[in-house]
Amino acid sequence: MADVSSKPYVPSHPDVIVVGGGIIGLSAAWQLLREGVEVAVVDPAPGTGASHAAAGMLAPIHEAYWGETHILRLNLAASQAWPAFADSLGVDAVDYRRNGMLMAAYDADDKALLDNLGDLHEQEGLPVERLRNRECRFREPLLAPGVRGGVYSPLDHQVNPRRVVAELLRRVPTIPASVTEVAGNQVATDDGRVMACQQVVVAAGAWTGRLLGVPIRPIKGQILRLSGPEGLLQLPVRGVVRGSSVYAVPRSDGEIVVGATQEEQGFDTRVTAGGVYELLRDVLALLPGLSEIDLVETWAGLRPGAPDNAPIIGTGDDGIVYATGHYRNGILTAPITATAVSAVVQGHEPPVDLVPFSPGRFDAKPGGHTPDPEHLSGVPA
Repeated sequence: MADVSSKPYVPSHPDVIVVGGGIIGLSAAWQLLREGVEVAVVDPAPGTGASHAAAGMLAPIHEAYWGETHILRLNLAASQAWPAFADSLGVDAVDYRRNGMLMAAYDADDKALLDNLGDLHEQEGLPVERLRNRECRFREPLLAPGVRGGVYSPLDHQVNPRRVVAELLRRVPTIPASVTEVAGNQVATDDGRVMACQQVVVAAGAWTGRLLGVPIRPIKGQILRLSGPEGLLQLPVRGVVRGSSVYAVPRSDGEIVVGATQEEQGFDTRVTAGGVYELLRDVLALLPGLSEIDLVETWAGLRPGAPDNAPIIGTGDDGIVYATGHYRNGILTAPITATAVSAVVQGHEPPVDLVPFSPGRFDAKPGGHTPDPEHLSGVPA
């Protein structure tokens, strides 16, 4: 097993080069290191992309959607992998908490949407509790008096992605450079280097499409961070407010993360007045008590989305191992993706069936499938 107790040693000729230093790439590298594989991550600014913006909800139950059973199964397996993954990094260090999650409906139409999701939960045998107004407010007293009801999931949990990334960066060797080309087992960077290895893993998130031409597009998400007294919000709340989706995730230090918009704006990462307004409007309708605490940060990140909303994990015809397209669930699926990538690289059996997530699944569908915009406006992670 690699020694990661001190500053990460960057091997001159790594066995594996991981392109992309978000939580997926760093987690895959960490898993490979723990299994004795020499690895290096290449990224100009690791940990500053979507992983930096993410709220860190680990919510396979509330991320369940009709017609996406294969994604649900992957997310459930990922959820089961998180306790051991958090333990490997330090549970307190990454602020990993298993206190459940509440989804609340603001009005009658929002309640109908949650009832529909509740039907799916029951069909899939997922452990959820459907709650009336009073029961919702008992679990989270900060909720507005007029909420119509909700769904509580004891299995959904949370982590602080920024802390996770910081812990991974302490353990994983990184090379600060931008990858301009990947061909076979070689990686070219913008500083003129060409690095060879036994296996390239591409975990470049929203930029994977630009690098390799796979159907991955950026989906912009704007997010806010508030700061108040510790314990103000008891548990993560995801809500539907007049048809719009919003969430509020509390940290142990009193920070509350509010997000997130979903915008098809290419690689635009501007924070806009409209995006901030919409998030504040909806979260304060649901949780009016947050109006008196500080707004300390605004941010925008780019989620990587595939045409069918599912990640791309596995070996492509080009011999490259892909780990990308995780859309709303990059934080949730990091541990299971890392284990799967490590297994694929070493020729072992992966922990989950990767056939539904194969890079080749788009080959027979030129241009892919354009997702329903209404579906993409579901509650983001």
